[in-house]
Amino acid sequence: MKKIIALILVAVMLTCVFTACKDKSTDDDKGDTAKTKLVVATSPDFPPFENLENGKVVGIEVEIMELICKKLGYELVIEQIAFDSVIPGVETGKYDCGMSGISVTPNREESVLFTDAYCLAAQCIVVKADSTIASKADLAGKTVSVQSGTTAEEFCLGEGYTVDSYEANADAKLALTSSKVDAWIVDDLTAAEMCKDDASVKILGENMTTEPYAFAFNFNDEELVEKFNEVLAELMADGTVAAIFEKYEAPYTAPAQN
Repeated sequence: MKKIIALILVAVMLTCVFTACKDKSTDDDKGDTAKTKLVVATSPDFPPFENLENGKVVGIEVEIMELICKKLGYELVIEQIAFDSVIPGVETGKYDCGMSGISVTPNREESVLFTDAYCLAAQCIVVKADSTIASKADLAGKTVSVQSGTTAEEFCLGEGYTVDSYEANADAKLALTSSKVDAWIVDDLTAAEMCKDDASVKILGENMTTEPYAFAFNFNDEELVEKFNEVLAELMADGTVAAIFEKYEAPYTAPAQN
């Protein structure tokens, strides 16, 4: 009789453990599907797309992201990190999304899943006001500064320039104004914003490249990216994205339609 009772107790205990595990698994699954926060990584040193204002991250991409999150029912949580850590962080799942003036390139498409592009930007050349450099051709044999991890860095290394890379664009610009380098290569709208009140530098008229900007997600978030694309398309079609650019006094170039 004691053996029978013992066996019954063991069976009851196993049933309870199995039920508890099953319930926990169900709760975890619900937690995944009921996610209410979207953690977005950015490097806020890229005006007018992202920059700090009284300790808060503001800018064109922030406003676009806020509208999309509101439409989809997510609370936007912004994490400030170095630019060259944004894509690796999204790739490993540390962050849900990367938002940092990210150009879509074949190399980056191997690491993350991009939304549709929402604008076109270009890499431009910034030099000191008294510089004799007048075009891309004059950069041969010169030293240029760039932000590390950017397409500007990749492009300049590919062109064979001597490249000094910095974590922040503010430092890359300082390298130019302090005569450590001959030119600073940076996205055109950011150059316009960071140089608008600085008579010591000038932006050359010749662009280096033209690149589409988009938001980066983990490959596991394909369904979420589809939803993002739907809202993004609406915001572009009704003129909202263009209006945000206008608010920041930045010229808007829409990407080519597929």
